[in-house]
Amino acid sequence: MAHQANYMAIDLGAESGRAILGEFDGERLGLVEVHRFLNTPVRLPDGLHWNVLRLLTEIKEGMGHAVHNQGKQLASIGLDTWGVDFSLLDRNGALLSNPYHYRDNRTDGMLGAAFQRMPREQIFELSGIQFMPINTLYQLLSMVVSEAPELDVAETFLTIPDLFNYWLTGEKVCEFSIATTTQCYDPRRHTWSEPLLRAMGIPRHIFPQIVQPGTVVGPLLKIVAEETGAGSTPVIAPACHDTGSAVAAIPAAGAKFAWISSGTWSVMGTESPEPIINPPSLKFNFTNEGGVNGTIRFCKNITGLWLVQECRRTWAAQGQEHSYAELTQMAAQAAPFVSLIDPDYLEFAKPGDMPSRIQTYCKRSGQPVPESKAAIVRCMLESLALKYRLVLEHLENLVEDRLDPLHIVGGGTKNRLLNQFTADATNRRVIAGPVEATAVGNILMQAIALKHIHTLAEGRQIVAHSFDVETFEPSNPTQWDEVYPRFVRLIQE
Repeated sequence: MAHQANYMAIDLGAESGRAILGEFDGERLGLVEVHRFLNTPVRLPDGLHWNVLRLLTEIKEGMGHAVHNQGKQLASIGLDTWGVDFSLLDRNGALLSNPYHYRDNRTDGMLGAAFQRMPREQIFELSGIQFMPINTLYQLLSMVVSEAPELDVAETFLTIPDLFNYWLTGEKVCEFSIATTTQCYDPRRHTWSEPLLRAMGIPRHIFPQIVQPGTVVGPLLKIVAEETGAGSTPVIAPACHDTGSAVAAIPAAGAKFAWISSGTWSVMGTESPEPIINPPSLKFNFTNEGGVNGTIRFCKNITGLWLVQECRRTWAAQGQEHSYAELTQMAAQAAPFVSLIDPDYLEFAKPGDMPSRIQTYCKRSGQPVPESKAAIVRCMLESLALKYRLVLEHLENLVEDRLDPLHIVGGGTKNRLLNQFTADATNRRVIAGPVEATAVGNILMQAIALKHIHTLAEGRQIVAHSFDVETFEPSNPTQWDEVYPRFVRLIQE
């Protein structure tokens, strides 16, 4: 029988963070959310930043809740976050400046600046990562171009989860899955890409040792142990990139399946034993990110429920509060396929008045302008499902195999209308759940690191026995087949 233990998963998302207690009885895993908090960026005169000191305070508060309020002795602690953002430390280990938010505009124009220093094809050959302005590589390049003084004195580069692991343990390392999101890592040579960094003028010496998912980073620092009451609990690097942890928790039995990690971002992909770096994967802007057990997450980022989140925020600012469930119910009653958008249209990437941007997009593309909230949300959800279909087609062509079923994990699984749209649009059986896949995968990797369970396959069986999933069968694929060519023409214009 597997080991009984309590684990703490710290899951930091772009909107909120959670401290989740994983209670494992040797057969089933249960989750208790002991602390939830907002993750609100801060706009300063020099740009948009993360409030990392507040987040550290919340992390320690979550640990304290588990120990004092739940009365649990923790076997270990693991932390995961979003990708691409980072911090720089000086030679004394002090934070040089507040880490920037990936939606800050300092990377505007940096893709072009990068291609002047190294051809796009060569950057992809050395990194295997899809081209997005938010990537760490272009954030760092913006510092080179602006001659940011921090780069002159920086001693250590740490991604956001690595920064928190350092503050908890005193150890400076970069975990593999999060390191790959930077576009500074060479997945073929299994190290930081010196030719790429040199071409961009980014100092190589600041990048620390890379460790694999499931590495014990170290015990809690004495000051943290005393402050939280958690003692010398080991801190384990799970897959520190949240999508890496989420994929680890997919309750899949076979090997030929596709997955979507659904939340603010949607990420669609499959597991691959090796990176897939070739002209077709470059053409369709796919990425090779680190997974667990030596795998590669061959996948593509898609703007996800960010669109709905921004619409909801805009309407709330206008005094019209609606829950996500209410907005989805409205959309279910709206007329289908009136207007469509490309969810990844560049103007949708920044915070702002999303309803107006969507209306402008529809007007410019010669479509009916959605006026009601119901019509706007329906437009977004249908368009997102159609984008999933397009990306799935590209994915299957690149891996030269049919991927079935389609697993959806993460907070977006609670949107049952989108799940059904996805089944209909892709003509695939959709298996939705678990909702808390990121925390579950985080905990599984902790248990594997401590040898409380033996393999990832065993862990995925535990997930299947511990959490409910819901299956969505295609119910109306013909209508989606008819509208799909219209969507493809729209995003190619």
